[in-house]
Amino acid sequence: MKKNSQKVAMELVYGVHPVRELLAQKKRKIYDVLTLVNEPKLWEQIEPLLPKYPYAIHRLSRPALSERIGTTDHQGIAVLAEPFPYRKKFFDPKKEQFLVMLDGIQDVRNLGAIIRSAYCTGADGVILMQRQGAALNGAALKASAGLAERMNIYMAISPAVALAELREAGYNVYVAALSKDANAHTIEYKRPLCLVIGSEGTGVSPVALKTGTIVTLPQKSTDVSYNASVAAGILLSLIAFKSE
Repeated sequence: MKKNSQKVAMELVYGVHPVRELLAQKKRKIYDVLTLVNEPKLWEQIEPLLPKYPYAIHRLSRPALSERIGTTDHQGIAVLAEPFPYRKKFFDPKKEQFLVMLDGIQDVRNLGAIIRSAYCTGADGVILMQRQGAALNGAALKASAGLAERMNIYMAISPAVALAELREAGYNVYVAALSKDANAHTIEYKRPLCLVIGSEGTGVSPVALKTGTIVTLPQKSTDVSYNASVAAGILLSLIAFKSE
């Protein structure tokens, strides 16, 4: 790897879609490109997007690349880049009217999948937690198909702080939780709004239950529930078209 006179924070991003989106969005600088000795078939999608400024290309065998990245799920391409550019200011309800808040999601694949659904349903932003939440790492970026690079993502200290910011800004808060009297299909959604999705095991935090309107997806049995990312995808799609 290149030697730097000053230590630089870097993140590893891997997979064709995440790397392609990172390069296309041009929001963060890259330092190194890791690929195979024999260029992968999809290299032609990456090469035209590579920046003009100096960076290093490292060509490795597949086993060496997998060992370097820590997974075989890399499709023969990875980059070392600047850390993800989180949004610094909270959202403006006049400009960003449709948000989703992840309250304790633990699985990075669920995190990435929800961000992907948020983008596909036209959400204007995502709120993540610094505490008790999955990291937006290479695996999460891969699960988002790189679409996290297109999203406005805000990192809140905690659910309580995020909900206070939402209330102060004037957002209507809808909380995904189980309730017999909160059918998500019959509720009237009013923008600006934020949908809160809770953790896979314990659901949303108590403060969220007290803050927003509960919405529940009907299901045949109460002894099981939807996967968090599946429930989020259904609710985001429902809300997107019921609140236009």
